[in-house]
Amino acid sequence: MTMRVRVAFQGERGAFTEDAVRAYFGDDVEAVPLRALRDVFSSVEEGSARYAVVPAENSLAGTVGEAYDLLMVHDLGIHGEVILRVEHNLLSIPGATVDGIREVWSHPQAIDQCREFLGSLDVDVVPMWNTAAAARRLADRRDHSIGVIASRRAAEIYGLAVLASNIEDDPNNYTRFFVLSRESRAPTGDDKTSVIFSTEHEPGALYRCLEPFAARGINLTKIESRPTRSRPWEYNFYLDFEGHAADSACSGALKELSERAKFMKVLGSYPRWR
Repeated sequence: MTMRVRVAFQGERGAFTEDAVRAYFGDDVEAVPLRALRDVFSSVEEGSARYAVVPAENSLAGTVGEAYDLLMVHDLGIHGEVILRVEHNLLSIPGATVDGIREVWSHPQAIDQCREFLGSLDVDVVPMWNTAAAARRLADRRDHSIGVIASRRAAEIYGLAVLASNIEDDPNNYTRFFVLSRESRAPTGDDKTSVIFSTEHEPGALYRCLEPFAARGINLTKIESRPTRSRPWEYNFYLDFEGHAADSACSGALKELSERAKFMKVLGSYPRWR
């Protein structure tokens, strides 16, 4: 009998991150829900799960800073990426109606992405740590006056009814997830590489670090700064570019970057999501 691959994720069954797990690995996977994001990283590092899937950034809300902070301190690499369209739904107990809802639970980010819909209702909004956790709690409580914002799959798992679909304010709502592993990936010919680096605090330092990529015609797909936490007003830079670290042009650019940066860590090279 073939053992199913164990993949850790933060949240409860029915969370959007579990949808990403299944989008990448298929339905024949053992998805392992954990409460904290740091526990998800540790589970792979310690070997209790082979892979992890974590949210990296949302097209509307931006980067998930905690995920990048944990990538700095854990010995894991990015093995792949998943990009999913996020569709929010208002769920409640079967028999409930939208007009009868007086309180809505969900994750703060989901609440923020459904402001217009929520503003059309006369409801109190209660933030919770996870969308699927809100659905599970409502399934236990069985209160027709409470709704939750969660996925359609959460409704199926917890026996809830979908009262309203696609309630997000902006249809261009996508979340990018990283697949993490202790394993590296060979080049596929259609790859991306993610890097963290920091520079000296002086004029032209960032330009000098990026110049090796421009000189080789390497396309940068993301660059973002985040405080280092070690010193006020100093930053780490998160960089994604097209290509694999083993490609000759990319390896040359990374070598020059390592010589010009104060610190550099390659987070991984992985196939681009299609």
